[in-house]
Amino acid sequence: MVYHSIRLKTLSIQTDGGYNNTVRIEDMRAIGQRLFREIGRVRLTTATAQALDKGAGGDRTFAVDKQAEDCILAGLSALNEPMSIISEEFGHKDLLGGGQRVLIDPIDGSKNAVSGLPFYCAAIAVAEGDTVGHIVQGYVINLLSGDEFWAEKGKGAFFNGQRMQTQQDDTLLVVAFEAQQPPRDMRLLVPLLSSARRVRCLGAVALDLAHVAYSSISIFYTSAPSRSIDFGAGVLLVREAGGVITDAAGHAIDAAPLDLSRSVSLLASGNNILHERALGILSQHS
Repeated sequence: MVYHSIRLKTLSIQTDGGYNNTVRIEDMRAIGQRLFREIGRVRLTTATAQALDKGAGGDRTFAVDKQAEDCILAGLSALNEPMSIISEEFGHKDLLGGGQRVLIDPIDGSKNAVSGLPFYCAAIAVAEGDTVGHIVQGYVINLLSGDEFWAEKGKGAFFNGQRMQTQQDDTLLVVAFEAQQPPRDMRLLVPLLSSARRVRCLGAVALDLAHVAYSSISIFYTSAPSRSIDFGAGVLLVREAGGVITDAAGHAIDAAPLDLSRSVSLLASGNNILHERALGILSQHS
């Protein structure tokens, strides 16, 4: 695959947000749309579902993960900008000496993808430093529908170009969760799930968080430590759409490192009232 950069300048641009915009939202969208065309509608075959090895993040890597990673890396390389890329599959890679951190999860929900379950995405986050609090841009694309979610710090969150907002009322309509070790996690989850009208376990953290930002999910919860590579883009989406995200005990996650370690649990809510309600339920049964 060949990428042609359409940039007129190779220098980083200082934006009103006060940070150097090495990778722009438009760049991420172009890369995501290319990935959607090349990967999103590929029918699973024995080859694409083949397990290759474990990636840098420790999870099993499938052929489709590698295809997606190659596509995103080609798009980023074509920008001809210095950046430090962190990917679930290959780990760390500096382009042109390194610079602004770019986190990529080529396929979040790859187990869904190779199993034929239609809920997986690609996620890209850009940061000015080495912790979650430094994330300034986030992008998620649903690789089945092509729907795009993006946010820029201080400028709001968007769904297919339309500004989006988290749930504003205090009804626990839909609670989504992740259970990496069901025998352990479900004991903590049941009280919260029992308070909801509907529950969902969808299997792709970045897309779960995107739907919290879009207001189709009231609360997302995972008690197991998660990696910033999975949730980095989603954190900014939720916050810029008006939501709240902390760890499962209500502590800030801004100091979580931008690397491949499993660092923090997650609780994301549409608003403060929902968040306090969820924390109250969880604290009674922890």
